[in-house]
Amino acid sequence: AAVTLSAASAMAGTIVQEAQKAGQFNTLIAAAKAAGLAGVLNSPGHYTVFAPTDAAFAKLPKGTVEELLKPKNRHKLKAILLYHVVGKTVYSKSIPHGSTHVRSLNGKSLRVRKSGHGVRVNRARVIAADVKASNGVIHVIDRVLLP
Repeated sequence: AAVTLSAASAMAGTIVQEAQKAGQFNTLIAAAKAAGLAGVLNSPGHYTVFAPTDAAFAKLPKGTVEELLKPKNRHKLKAILLYHVVGKTVYSKSIPHGSTHVRSLNGKSLRVRKSGHGVRVNRARVIAADVKASNGVIHVIDRVLLP
């Protein structure tokens, strides 16, 4: 499935607005709202979000997303979502070849590998890179990252 985000958007919205425009991040947006993070991702700042598509969330075991969206699991959901966010803007051209580590907003490290085959974050593959937003950048990934 092609990702319909435009990296050349002249009037980029916030990370949340760009994700909403794409139409392939409904689960991520719902999860961000449930975890109380939508406001953060709409606020001024410099963020890099490794954004799993709805299809990536669908790969999780049946019932996982529904369970995480329950209010009693808000802290778990928040920890998972913050694992997808880096507190600075990182464009693909600035990622060195080879393997490196970046710290996510939940405090845990993400392994980023760049090769001739593209970029991977942990075991997820970046399927669209450098989607500009007014408060950072989105890299679309094909699976949910679990801390």
